[in-house]
Amino acid sequence: MRKVIIVDDEAAGRQLIKEYLKDYPDLILLGEANNGVDAVKMINEFKPDLVFLDIQMPGMTGFDVLTHLEELPQIIFSTAYDQYALKAFEVHAVDYLLKPYTKDRFKVAVERLNQNNQVNKVRPLAESLLMDQPKSPERILVQSQNKLVTIALENVLRIEAYGDYSKLVTEEKVYVSNYGISTLEEKLNASVFIRVHRSSIINLNAVKELHKYSKSYDITMKNGDVVRVSRGYMDNIKKLMF
Repeated sequence: MRKVIIVDDEAAGRQLIKEYLKDYPDLILLGEANNGVDAVKMINEFKPDLVFLDIQMPGMTGFDVLTHLEELPQIIFSTAYDQYALKAFEVHAVDYLLKPYTKDRFKVAVERLNQNNQVNKVRPLAESLLMDQPKSPERILVQSQNKLVTIALENVLRIEAYGDYSKLVTEEKVYVSNYGISTLEEKLNASVFIRVHRSSIINLNAVKELHKYSKSYDITMKNGDVVRVSRGYMDNIKKLMF
């Protein structure tokens, strides 16, 4: 008997796998998730033996999901994109189902499960995946009303401390990140995002004007926001002046 979880942002994709699973009574469906965030929670809680995993999903990709798992179950990728096949096998996926696939192709994937049924610790896998990613992220997961979305960091004008969280200000909207401002500072590209105050980080590409006062500066952003540079962060500004 193997415990199974299905992860796919499309209801039709999840339904197809459930239909095909009816032919395999030894594969017991524990649950399903339609996004990467819920998938991580579900997999870490229920510790399934097998996950059918989509790749392109809101919030997190299938590869992102793998880096957040405590233990690595067997993975069968199920996706409409063929360009990730090589990477899928580099992380020891059992199979790579390219949508739309037939019941016969699904059978081949299930038969391959018996070739490798060992559950591995995920940390080495997480590290290998992260090595392939850029050192500074290009997108970030943030709260938008009652859901999580990803936004491009190039669109973030400035970041403001918000208790244990942070506010990310774009020209259109203000988002909330679960990361504190100091954690974000460590993750962001230091050549683009610089700390100018205990409560503020700015995107240099979004700076409109810099006004000098006797002992400090005010920075005017492209959207008109004014950010004060505190004395403790003056050196960060001076390094940028020629």
